[in-house]
Amino acid sequence: MPITPEQRDEIDRLRAVTATTRRATVPALEEILYQPMEVLDHGFVRVIDYMGDDSAVVQAARVSYGKGTKKVTEDAGLIKYLMRHRHSTPFEMCEMKFHVKLPIFVARQWIRHRMANVNEYSARYSILDREFYIPAPDQLGAQAVVNRQGRGGVLEGEEAASVLALLRQDSGMVYDHYEEMLNQREDGTAIAPDRQGLARELARMNLTLNYYTQWYWKADLHNLLNFLSLRADPHAQYEIRVYADAMLDVVRRWVPAVYDAFMEYRMGGTHVSRTGLEVVRRLLAGERVTQEESGLSKREWRELMDQLGRPE
Repeated sequence: MPITPEQRDEIDRLRAVTATTRRATVPALEEILYQPMEVLDHGFVRVIDYMGDDSAVVQAARVSYGKGTKKVTEDAGLIKYLMRHRHSTPFEMCEMKFHVKLPIFVARQWIRHRMANVNEYSARYSILDREFYIPAPDQLGAQAVVNRQGRGGVLEGEEAASVLALLRQDSGMVYDHYEEMLNQREDGTAIAPDRQGLARELARMNLTLNYYTQWYWKADLHNLLNFLSLRADPHAQYEIRVYADAMLDVVRRWVPAVYDAFMEYRMGGTHVSRTGLEVVRRLLAGERVTQEESGLSKREWRELMDQLGRPE
């Protein structure tokens, strides 16, 4: 289960408290504040705190002291302009803090985005739970032939069953050994009362990368959108993409005008190189253009044709 009964009690206590404030709040986001959005088999994403809203972006852009213009359409237009022309600093004025529970291998991929404040659960101080990620059968992709870091077709039948069995067997075995080295069971009792356990910072070494960790992750809106543009992309690895999708829905609730501009210009738009733009101009002029004479590599050509909806 993603959260324990004790954690649910804590969340309920937090949500039962309200505070009067003069700073901007967003009702749609307040609805889900502290609540875990379940991801994968044991993971979650929670909004812990936030600062700013759509008006804060507008206010920063205009360096004004009010809530922006009185017309929402004018504020939305300015936000679209800022997004379209990649003016980043107004978006940096908003921040959000998440509590995330995720498999260790996802965390190691995630942390490559060096643009947030992070504080991770310490397995030197505390003992990790017996919770590990096992993919759903439809996520057991074989190695892709073309993309060296991607998946191909889904494994089926005995091959899929064998992989799942190995994952469960290995994950359970290493946790048994983890407890044995600690000389401590999950309930906190000693396995052998007359024996001293290995230090936690050493016992954790053999745990597999599918075990779950947790962290607090805080980023400004500009860097959050950069993260989501990569990790909510269909080409991103599934296990990190589902976290990004949950966070993207949080952004929709939090700053709807920014979300609309982001989906329009970043997620729904495309970047074309100078050479690629010249190819587009020639195609619009009715000229027949081939990859060999375009000045683009085969991969660039294929990507451009996909972007234009002209598969070969």
